[in-house]
Amino acid sequence: MMNKIKGKKFIYLCIKGNFGTIMGLIYQKEIQVTEEHIDQNNHVNNVQYVHWVEEIAAAHWESVKHKTEFSTYAWMLLDHHIQYKKQVYLNDVITIKTYPIPPEGIKQPRKVEFYCNDQLVVDSHTLWVLVDIETQKIKRLEKDWLDVIM
Repeated sequence: MMNKIKGKKFIYLCIKGNFGTIMGLIYQKEIQVTEEHIDQNNHVNNVQYVHWVEEIAAAHWESVKHKTEFSTYAWMLLDHHIQYKKQVYLNDVITIKTYPIPPEGIKQPRKVEFYCNDQLVVDSHTLWVLVDIETQKIKRLEKDWLDVIM
């Protein structure tokens, strides 16, 4: 649910299984579409969205990892589902929003949503694993580990 308060947008995210409202997990940025993002069909190339998904997930982690005990770990992408709902064109401005969802065993789900003119144009659901770079072992995260980064 989004509320507009004094001209600013506040995003409230409710996650199933959690009795409270989780705020502070959403990371976002804006991108203006340029020629390099456009394909032969004169819209944003689908592969570009995959690149942006990885890019914003990495940026989000960089912004919060210092709050965790895993700052030297790295995320590896396991699975990626993406749904293209509308086309985006040259000079359009895209707002990309991402947030993690509580972990499923060793897998950490993450949503990435792309908006253009306040309309959802691309929806992505990814699964990641956290890897200790030194040992190359996957880290199982506690169900409540996201509380640390809120």
